[in-house]
Amino acid sequence: MAQRTLQDKLAILSDAAKYDASCASSGTTRRDSRSGGIGSAGGTGICHAYTPDGRCISLLKILMTNFCIYDCAYCINRVSSNVERARFSPEEVVRLTLEFYRRNMIEGLFLSSGIIRSPDQTMGDMVRIARMLRIEHGFKGYIHLKTIPDASPDLVAQAGLFADRLSVNVELPQDASLRHLAPEKRPETIRATMADVRLGREAAKDRSHTGKRPPRFAPAGQSTQMIVGADQATDVDILNTSANLYSGYQLKRVYYSAFSPIPDASAMLPLIKPPLMREHRLYQADWLMRFYGFDATEIGSAHPSGNLDLAIDPKLAWALANRAQFPVDVARAPREMLLRVPGFGTKTVGRILTARRNGVLRYADLLRMGAIMSKAQPFVTLPDWTPGALTDSAGLRARFAPPPEQLSLFG
Repeated sequence: MAQRTLQDKLAILSDAAKYDASCASSGTTRRDSRSGGIGSAGGTGICHAYTPDGRCISLLKILMTNFCIYDCAYCINRVSSNVERARFSPEEVVRLTLEFYRRNMIEGLFLSSGIIRSPDQTMGDMVRIARMLRIEHGFKGYIHLKTIPDASPDLVAQAGLFADRLSVNVELPQDASLRHLAPEKRPETIRATMADVRLGREAAKDRSHTGKRPPRFAPAGQSTQMIVGADQATDVDILNTSANLYSGYQLKRVYYSAFSPIPDASAMLPLIKPPLMREHRLYQADWLMRFYGFDATEIGSAHPSGNLDLAIDPKLAWALANRAQFPVDVARAPREMLLRVPGFGTKTVGRILTARRNGVLRYADLLRMGAIMSKAQPFVTLPDWTPGALTDSAGLRARFAPPPEQLSLFG
């Protein structure tokens, strides 16, 4: 077999990395200069991610290799899969990262990998890449490493010294599903690695008896990813797992990735992919848990199936299912209740709380503060607005849900 060029490897291993949702693309339409023209909106290996302060940055997103000794049923790169394989050497990953960075095409590296020979060898090579970038080349850009759960804790500890963020994928929301679909992986080992990262971050905050700070450890925190729709877990199951991960391991983010059917798939997997709207609603619900004071059970209680309503957002679905708590008086309601009003975001609620100390708030004032009053109308009262019977009207959900669509006979 002819030896692959670096460009060939990049094409294969950047495409293989697209299934990892922990580095989100910008969602733009793919335009590629290889068919003529100049530039590319979705060039090989480049993805877009957002920093905590809201900046959009470009990352080189690749696998070190898509060879793997594991046979996870849901994974396109499983050992039994008939896919085109490639492998970068650590030196090649370093070279690519520096060349892309010098050309101002990226601001960092997102590196994951299949398992080659053993978890320790794979993790060791990834640590070596990060070390070479930081120590030998003085690379100051962002580095995100996907941690191998079965690797030695010492290797994970080294990774945290060179990477800005570490992530450990829990893969599936239920332990039983992981044991069934990925028998080589153990949920207990995954959680133990997460705990090691959490402890490493906590230790990095402690000063010694001389007042000296220890080296920084994964300063951007840790994250994880769950595949949605590969098993029978409901959205409430998924959100409960996320809530436990956030509280137990101090995660920065849980990412949700809608299952995509793969070639030569196992009969254990569904034949069709879940709607992408389900993934979107889970992200919205996740936001409600992290910033709006909701818990997983009450979000899921809006629908008896335990799944989120795909037609309307989860905050609105909760409000419609709990109309007895509305309308709220904007002039007197506590922050916790204002955050539950559809159409009110965290910034809008902050502005309301500040402004109402200085005078009476009216409908037009809320519009200026950024409130989406088309959503909030049935759920609030103001000196110049009352919803009347609108709050309890039978057709309120239909007011917000999209109109039904005629299904195609030909798909």
